Amino acid sequence: MSKPDASPPPSPPEEPSLAVQLFGTETPWFAQGLRFQCTQCGNCCTGEPGYVWVNRQELEQIAEYLGEPLEEVQRYYTRKVGIRRSLIEFPDGDCVFFDSQTRRCTIYPVRPRQCRTWPFWVSNLRRREDWERTCQQCPGCGQGELVPLEEIVQQAAKIRV
Repeated sequence: MSKPDASPPPSPPEEPSLAVQLFGTETPWFAQGLRFQCTQCGNCCTGEPGYVWVNRQELEQIAEYLGEPLEEVQRYYTRKVGIRRSLIEFPDGDCVFFDSQTRRCTIYPVRPRQCRTWPFWVSNLRRREDWERTCQQCPGCGQGELVPLEEIVQQAAKIRV
């Protein structure tokens, strides 16, 4: 009669790191970090039409900040796109919360995570050329303190844009 095997069961395979999940490698081209300092120029709030995705929690924060009921914020400041919601834009592409006179966001303290994570979106980081294009549009890119790889990856993981 043989003894039962006392060895522990095999461990499940480790999940790949966020860097690998997002960029396919532990050491993306920006492994040494990137410089960024928001200048609050408003360029990321204007331009070509697109989507600024918002979830219910973000809408609740915006409503509280504005002192308006959630239903009104949803009705007057967002549009339904499929099953999701996006902030409304003016015909020129400016965000509904962008003040063209001051060139500032009127809800900056509670801006959506898509805005908070700019410019560290996967779409801006896939290749060096993507980052260089972003730097041409955003005067804060390539400026300021060095943002380490770990922080960039964490920001990029918050929302896929």
